[in-house]
Amino acid sequence: MTSNFENGQILEGKVTGIQPYGAFVALNEEIQGLVHISEVTHGYVKDINDHLSIGDNVKVKILQIDEENNKISLSIRATEEASQKQEKPKQAPTKQQSNESTGFNTLKDKLEEWIKQSEGNAKN
Repeated sequence: MTSNFENGQILEGKVTGIQPYGAFVALNEEIQGLVHISEVTHGYVKDINDHLSIGDNVKVKILQIDEENNKISLSIRATEEASQKQEKPKQAPTKQQSNESTGFNTLKDKLEEWIKQSEGNAKN
């Protein structure tokens, strides 16, 4: 039954069912596959119902075909480009930027202050 499909193939399908772990998508009259919740979109998906509804037409990519069990793993996010915001990794602030924080003293600065205070108290 799954011989008409191959890994990497991109198809149009219709959402036929939604579960907390993913959505079932009909690829034709006889075959449906599962889009795992992690494959719905780029980024974190807390509730799949925020992204998909039964009856939605979606573009999916076949990730894996399990001929033995007649199961097809699908991905919606593999058909979409990641947004610019998600593609850029967050950069740690440079040393200069982190020291310029107003109202914040680093432990090193405080340590020097505490040493001076304790020396002043020891003389008294």
